[in-house]
Amino acid sequence: MGILARITSAAKSSSNSNESSLSTGGHGIDKNRVLSPTDPSVVNPINAGTWETVRTAPVNHTPRYFNKAEADALKTVATQKREEARQAKRAYKSLKKLEESDAQVHTAHRNYIKGVSSNELTKKRSDANTARHLHALRPEYAKLGFGLDRAEDKAQQRIDELKAKIKEKY
Repeated sequence: MGILARITSAAKSSSNSNESSLSTGGHGIDKNRVLSPTDPSVVNPINAGTWETVRTAPVNHTPRYFNKAEADALKTVATQKREEARQAKRAYKSLKKLEESDAQVHTAHRNYIKGVSSNELTKKRSDANTARHLHALRPEYAKLGFGLDRAEDKAQQRIDELKAKIKEKY
């Protein structure tokens, strides 16, 4: 079957059914699954996340006076928030490192999968090459088989002739 016939028959068969095979160039790669987020809450163009922020104290839109108790309380809260901010910064830095580590593992795994798939194709090419080679040997094996059949027939014919001669003598 020529390449054009194979392409057109593959197109006809693929239009008749949803089944495809690797030998016809089919695939099972669903772009929606490939591009689906690693977590439903991960930030991406479709899920831009929230735009919330941290605000410990409300915005003071008008000027005002503060008394000593208010100023002392605000100073205490400010000192506490400065320490919490330092700890938050450390925590976010660690979370970022975790994400980077996860991304490295993810990338390493995908590189491994790419290697597996490339090597699978190499193995299948080798199998197909071996199969073509074996098909090319078939005529020679058939020729050998026919030669053995002829030899067997000739031997059986000679045996039958000798048996007939022996029976004639006795």
